[in-house]
Amino acid sequence: MTQQKPRLSFWQIWNMSFGFLGIQFGWGLQLANMSGIYTYLGANPDQIPILWLAGPMTGLLVQPIIGSMSDRTWNRLGRRRPYFLVGAICASVALFFMPDSSTLWMAAGMLWILDASINVSMEPFRAFVADKLNVDQRTAGFVMQSFFIGVGATLANALPYLFRKYGVTGTTPSGIPLTIQYSFKIGAVAFLLAVLWTVFTTKEYPPDDMEEFERMRREHRGWGAGLREIFSAMSEMPRTMKQLAVVQVFTWLGLFCMWMFYGLTTSYHVFGATSERDPRFALGQEWGGISFAVYSIVCFLVAFALPKLAAATSRKTVHAAALVCGGIGLLSVYFIRDQYVLLLSMVGVGIAWASILSMPYAILSGALPPARMGVYMGIFNFFIVIPEIVASFTFQPLVRYAFGNNPLYVVMLGGASLLVAALMVTRVTDVADADVPERAVIRGDEHTPIIPQGSAQPVPSTGLIDKPTQRS
Repeated sequence: MTQQKPRLSFWQIWNMSFGFLGIQFGWGLQLANMSGIYTYLGANPDQIPILWLAGPMTGLLVQPIIGSMSDRTWNRLGRRRPYFLVGAICASVALFFMPDSSTLWMAAGMLWILDASINVSMEPFRAFVADKLNVDQRTAGFVMQSFFIGVGATLANALPYLFRKYGVTGTTPSGIPLTIQYSFKIGAVAFLLAVLWTVFTTKEYPPDDMEEFERMRREHRGWGAGLREIFSAMSEMPRTMKQLAVVQVFTWLGLFCMWMFYGLTTSYHVFGATSERDPRFALGQEWGGISFAVYSIVCFLVAFALPKLAAATSRKTVHAAALVCGGIGLLSVYFIRDQYVLLLSMVGVGIAWASILSMPYAILSGALPPARMGVYMGIFNFFIVIPEIVASFTFQPLVRYAFGNNPLYVVMLGGASLLVAALMVTRVTDVADADVPERAVIRGDEHTPIIPQGSAQPVPSTGLIDKPTQRS
């Protein structure tokens, strides 16, 4: 029987979630600024996709390994905290030195270190809520994580713009603006301090049955059993999951196009920069960060309205409509030349992002066998990273020859991909939302040595799985 854990106070949940503010600082700085850094160091637009390969590859490789290792770790620091700490130290070093890069490949190498380290810190945080909180407090735990995700992303995206407003000018010897350099160095400190706060203010519970824990750890050594389970599960994938997989492929292809090229589009298309040395280029990069801050804020606000909307209509209807909002938002950039009107495009993206982080998982959960919940949620991550990896390897000729190295058209391709994803949602069979017992899920996870991450960011708990909704 699962041991009942002590109820945690608001501030205890705050402390255990605070590290996410630092983790999101790292992601936010990267998403808003890396394409610009690469451009300052001499990259052409068609080279940007392959230079972004670090994110999806490290997510695919590092997260399953760290997830499996942390499940089977127990030492003086606990189970998850050793990984928080090591990942935070390495990520902070990479963040601190990233804007000092003097060559393109130095920056690319630092990004691989940064993304691998962020994944080391982030992966165990997802299991931390289940470790620390009883079922009736997990919604509060995930909502608190969502709060820090929104705050961290907003601050990280806005920092270069704020530095410019307060009079910071100049560039590093390699041409990277000091506004970006200072932002990354502050981000490095924020990342480390936020994670340290969680490490030193939060304790972990030892396994309920240490003898059983040691037995499970011995039995699940090696990757053979895990790989066999993954291949077996893929061959027996439920129909709803296959349908959602197509939705996910087009969804995350659209997001990847946005993350890679929205900032460059802001500089060239909206601010009218003619090259990376044009002063308007830096202004556009900073405003692109402000735009990303807008979609983070909208996401956080909209997420809490989704359960009621889904109950009034259906989860498919809500998700399809949200993806249409995101697609229209990205396509509208073609017609926008005013920097303030540009922010409206991110309102649509924020609505889509709120649904992307929750609705597919709500639909999927009712279609999965409880005993294999863990492995199927892990496999679902493949349909996020695979389109990003494919894009990294194949977009160079597309961007160079079909789009003439114009980043605007890649952003529009992202919008079109979101619209295709919305169309594919209509083909998904949303089965009855089965009441899955917690014990069955735990039992399924115990038989899943490898559990990859479900998404690039933690999924906010919005009640979509906790309460039955109207189905179509």
